Amino acid sequence: MARKCTVSKVKPLVGNNVSHSKRRTKRRQEPNLQWKRFWLEDEKRWIRLRVTARILRTISNRGLKATLKKHGMLKQLVGA
Repeated sequence: MARKCTVSKVKPLVGNNVSHSKRRTKRRQEPNLQWKRFWLEDEKRWIRLRVTARILRTISNRGLKATLKKHGMLKQLVGA
């Protein structure tokens, strides 16, 4: 499975490790992904999503349905 947020589509960034002598080697910055179950009140069921910690905060503030609608995922995951 790809290391990608199912809601916001955030994926790893690629950059350089730079040493004291300025040598550069490639590195990856992985997103902080978490598996989380969310309750869908409309359908009376749980959905399991792999989301970033930032989207978890957004969902707790705005709500699941509003966040999914903003990111264009409402029809895919809910079926509405």
